[in-house]
Amino acid sequence: MIAIIDYGVGNLFSLQSSLRAIGEEVVVTADQEVIRQADHVILPGVGAFGDAVQKLRDCGLFDFVKAQAATGKPFLGICLGMQLLFDRSLEYGEHEGLGLIPGEVRPIEGVIPAHLDIPHMGWNALHFIDHPETACASKDKQTSSTDPASSDEGTDKVQIPEDASGRCPLFRDLTEGDCVYFVHSFAAFDCDAHLTATAEYGVPLTAAVQKGNVYGTQFHPEKSGAVGLKILKAFAAL
Repeated sequence: MIAIIDYGVGNLFSLQSSLRAIGEEVVVTADQEVIRQADHVILPGVGAFGDAVQKLRDCGLFDFVKAQAATGKPFLGICLGMQLLFDRSLEYGEHEGLGLIPGEVRPIEGVIPAHLDIPHMGWNALHFIDHPETACASKDKQTSSTDPASSDEGTDKVQIPEDASGRCPLFRDLTEGDCVYFVHSFAAFDCDAHLTATAEYGVPLTAAVQKGNVYGTQFHPEKSGAVGLKILKAFAAL
């Protein structure tokens, strides 16, 4: 079962529908016990970083989400959900993130050429970053956590498939240059060690990341047609 975390941020219907379209059992929930029982977890999100963090805290999910990632089960952040995976964001102030992947979220204004529109919105091509040494790949590695809340979340390791090329397993069925759908004004920076794909928007912008069992996509797989369904199917197969 795949659990989509419902913390009051984002349009969850299209994501749920996309997962059902590929034959997956999926539930949208804020119930910690249901999320704990899930084999895969997705953290969606649209809107402002600070508001999303506060809603996670208000729902009692901030530390719980970190603990779930620490169990080793496949965990995917989408759009703002990906940005929440990082250490902090500078969106309208400075806000603490989940700290699951090193890096920070900053405006793309001043980074991309001035003639380009903000937000970066629409279809754009993916360019994959291969990491043959660490590759999206540790078969028995998992995200570590010093959070005491993780102690009762289980310790079983999930086997993460390795791609001989070093490509992130989410993209195993894709072709270089396949297009996906973006809507964002902020992006992740200082995360090169965990970068798995970029999109060119005057400069390369972070499109996807991975650290062990924790994955993130800045784009919306559920809005990305057949390519997005392939990504979701690959995630469900982990």
